Amino acid sequence: MDLMNCFNENASDSNSKLPSSRYKGVVPQPNGRWGAQIYEKHQRVWLGTFNGEEEAAKAYDIASLRFRGLDAITHLKQSSLSTTIDDHEDETFFLQSHSKAEIVDMLRKHSYTNELELFKHKNAGKRMKYRDIIHTQKEWLFEKVLTPSDVGRLNRFVIPKQQAEKHFPLMDSKAEGVLLNFEDDLGNVWRFRYCFWSSSQSYVLTKGWTRFVKEKKVTAGDVVRFHGSSSMGDDKKLFIECTPRNIDNEVSGYPEVPSPVEEPLMAPVQDHDGVVRLFGVNIESNIVDCSTYNCFQYM
Repeated sequence: MDLMNCFNENASDSNSKLPSSRYKGVVPQPNGRWGAQIYEKHQRVWLGTFNGEEEAAKAYDIASLRFRGLDAITHLKQSSLSTTIDDHEDETFFLQSHSKAEIVDMLRKHSYTNELELFKHKNAGKRMKYRDIIHTQKEWLFEKVLTPSDVGRLNRFVIPKQQAEKHFPLMDSKAEGVLLNFEDDLGNVWRFRYCFWSSSQSYVLTKGWTRFVKEKKVTAGDVVRFHGSSSMGDDKKLFIECTPRNIDNEVSGYPEVPSPVEEPLMAPVQDHDGVVRLFGVNIESNIVDCSTYNCFQYM
């Protein structure tokens, strides 16, 4: 018992001697180096060990931009070597083009900077395209919270009827449908078959939707938003984006579209005194108890 208390005291003394960091997500190490970590769904994700405190803070900033979004609050103004507008746009494109696991792996191996530089040289021709996507004037169309059936095995996404008829009108609802192209925030084009299902009287995106769900890793509860370019005529483009549902609507700046809810039908309720209440009105009832009627019938 004394040995255990002595061990706990020594451990607490050693921990208390370690300097604390002024940066969130940065923790000191016994060897004098600094570790970086970030939490995802209440689980710690270790980002690696670094020589300097600011280097660890920079790793946390990079992970935060990928895990929390491009509007995440960071410690440093420059998360890496992004000293110009072009460098900032390239790094933004780079972060969105890689998964969270890939970014974490680069940070742990200290290869993030080199991978970013290679990406810049390889995709230099796409910079203008990505810049055009950022500065394109978009018109908000509508949004929908994904249901389990939208991301399930039915391989289809149901568009609310009012929004479908307003923004994607079909010339012939009995036809097999049309192909619609949507650009995401990275400039990737997604092609979906859009048609009307007479069996369920619903407008749906079918072919291509399953691939979108898998690659974007969207789940039930996430929000899908649709935009259209403000230009008129045949050059008008369509855009699609997905965000987790836990992002506040006021922060995102988009109005929330309430999902249609079917009101339950009012059923008449009969009191014990023979009065039927329907829609708040008492109605006299001359209903005879069935059991009593059967008894008189067979007497």
